Amino acid sequence: MGNYDIGQFILYMVALVFSLSLHEAGHAWMSNRFGDDLARSQGRISLNPISHVDPIGTLLFPGLAFFTGAPLLGWARPTPVNPLRWRNKRVANFWVSLAGILGNLSIAIVSGIIIRVLYSMHVIDFGGKFLAPVGTDSPIAVGAVELLFVFFTLNVALAVFNLIPIPPLDGSKILASILPESFESAINALEQFGFILLFIAVFTGVFTAIFRVVMPFAIRTLFIGVL
Repeated sequence: MGNYDIGQFILYMVALVFSLSLHEAGHAWMSNRFGDDLARSQGRISLNPISHVDPIGTLLFPGLAFFTGAPLLGWARPTPVNPLRWRNKRVANFWVSLAGILGNLSIAIVSGIIIRVLYSMHVIDFGGKFLAPVGTDSPIAVGAVELLFVFFTLNVALAVFNLIPIPPLDGSKILASILPESFESAINALEQFGFILLFIAVFTGVFTAIFRVVMPFAIRTLFIGVL
């Protein structure tokens, strides 16, 4: 079963489903703010996982990754948008694309603050799985601490991953909204090869190299003055 036990997998899935739901709801909410009610009309401005879960990307793929020992990745159903309804298309494209990432960063920041406060109060400390509750082996307490840390690391990873400017990731749309309009045709052409580029980046270790830098930095920042 790879490097994960069933308990860790359940915690990861809870965090993944909620985080992806907030990410997609963020896109839907921001698109509605700019005049496009398509996602809202389909019930996508919601944290209800049923509105966002993709059977393959949110359930099957992470499950297969768990049982094969592959990296635990996943995705939700893309939020439908109609750019023709947006007021100020380029500004809307920037903020709609960024909204999901900001949602993930918000989860990372909130969970990080909670972890740091609990650590400062000596409620949690470094343990066998990096963080553990102090003075109790209660499965509920241990699970809650692990879930907090999963929320932190997962959402840092999701935010960074989605900032990468490779279609169909949000970073490519953010870049398109910043660059001069003369680049639009080149970016549209690149979208045809987006998934190929993603697979190349995965199998050549590009993403692994990025996260090997980002995650230790995020954890050191969380425990600045401690680590």
